[in-house]
Amino acid sequence: MSTAPRSTSPIQAPRATSALLRHFADLRDGTHGGARSRRDKERLFADAVPLIDPYVRQALDEINTELLLDTGEVVGTGVRRSADGGIDAVWRLSWPEQRAAGIKPIVIRAYFGLGFAHPHLQGGTVGDWPLNVFDDDQAAAELPTLRAIAGADIHNLVFQVGGDIRIVPAIVKERGA
Repeated sequence: MSTAPRSTSPIQAPRATSALLRHFADLRDGTHGGARSRRDKERLFADAVPLIDPYVRQALDEINTELLLDTGEVVGTGVRRSADGGIDAVWRLSWPEQRAAGIKPIVIRAYFGLGFAHPHLQGGTVGDWPLNVFDDDQAAAELPTLRAIAGADIHNLVFQVGGDIRIVPAIVKERGA
């Protein structure tokens, strides 16, 4: 049993749980960042995408530098209307070995699905995480989550090609070679 002190105040919560507390409060209240209407929630989502963009790119750039030996390319869509009628923004990291293997790139997607109460983050191969970002400090606090999503995605992509680690250049090539 943990002897760490417990706090019920979102203000005192560690950064890692602050987003979850905002998420659960929104579920309780039927809001997203205080907004009740779909239009206002979509506006908040559109405001969150540029806040989180540099942190998504940082997480993907770290994978590109350390695992893909800078052979990859990060491309983002910006906010757009999604196929389900909601809105999303998608960032993809693709590289030559991944394309040659015929598998999808590493993906981080921020989305606000049509039937959803609030937005989420997800990877191409991993599930959902709440996206409750309203300022740069909150966006920066999501960097560990974004790193985990990107890391889980490349891990799962290796297994989509039967565990063939050759899609990860850092494993088969020396840096600078």
